[in-house]
Amino acid sequence: MLIGLCGAICAGKRTVAQYLAEHHGFTHLYLRGNTRNGDSNGTPSVQQDGGKTQSTKHIVPKVNGTIEGASHTQTEHIFDTTEDLLDFVTKRWRERWVTTDIHTESILDKLLRRPFFILVSVDAPVSVRWQRCQQRLHQTDPQAESLSLEDFLLKSDEHLYNPHTGLLPLISRATIRLLNTSSNLAHLYATLGKLDLTNEDRLRPSWDQYFMQLASLAAQRSNCMKRRVGCVLVREKRVISTGYNGTPRGLKNCGEGGCPRCNDGLSSGFGLGTCLCLHAEENALLEAGRERIRDGAILYCDTCPCLTCSIKIAQVGISEVVYSQGYSMDGETADVFKQAGVCLRQFIPPANGLIHLEKPALY
Repeated sequence: MLIGLCGAICAGKRTVAQYLAEHHGFTHLYLRGNTRNGDSNGTPSVQQDGGKTQSTKHIVPKVNGTIEGASHTQTEHIFDTTEDLLDFVTKRWRERWVTTDIHTESILDKLLRRPFFILVSVDAPVSVRWQRCQQRLHQTDPQAESLSLEDFLLKSDEHLYNPHTGLLPLISRATIRLLNTSSNLAHLYATLGKLDLTNEDRLRPSWDQYFMQLASLAAQRSNCMKRRVGCVLVREKRVISTGYNGTPRGLKNCGEGGCPRCNDGLSSGFGLGTCLCLHAEENALLEAGRERIRDGAILYCDTCPCLTCSIKIAQVGISEVVYSQGYSMDGETADVFKQAGVCLRQFIPPANGLIHLEKPALY
């Protein structure tokens, strides 16, 4: 597994890397000449300057992509190119690696080709990052002059929004986006410990996650004005059919006024007898046909089926229904499935997207 970290100045990237190293056995990898300053929670970090490593460790010349210290220090890995780094990790993909040296989309594109890579961004409010910057300056040199908020803003804007070197395009592509408002190292480590960052389902989705993502993709084709719903029907881990909700073939799309009930904005469960929209589950069942469903078929739906659909699901012999979001009729649906012997369960994927780490007391 290779975790890449990117983000704003003093957001805490290097501190997250330090956490992964100390608590989950990750080893830090570096790209020569690509390290930027100002990305810790106030903890001094290893810097590179002109292709050499500056630290308190004794460094000896590079051997096969590795720089080795004296016998009492650990090995550090510094590479000249992204390709060198990837070649090294590809042969050791079962081990755990982390890098903060991702500063261009060309580097990111190369890393994303590997199935063992995931990008995590780290950010924080600018006032919090400015305070961390001040603390870091004073830790490094107690006599150093403080950096004004205006000067920090200029540096931060250059770091993020420069049209040629800004990191915002990379941050927007992160699978996990951490908002790090933690006030100290212990607090940050405690909140990171709850996230299960090493969950490999984020690298290669489980079957449940894979089919649920297909259901969510199908939902994007929905033309129903009330709710987007997608469904995938599966047997023996093979897709039999997909479906999404909307008006039947030949009728005007719901989004174009084809279903008066949905366009009137009636609440869930009301006026269903006048609704012209087929549900995602109905479309998937109609597409498959009973002869293709047979025993052992599993229905994945991004929303729990309604009562009407649950009756049809039971009738065609579906063995299991997996859903991600609840609906207003979950109780009635569960009762129908219990009587019919259909297993109903909710799937909750590992947290991705924007994750707000627990706020400190001052917030």
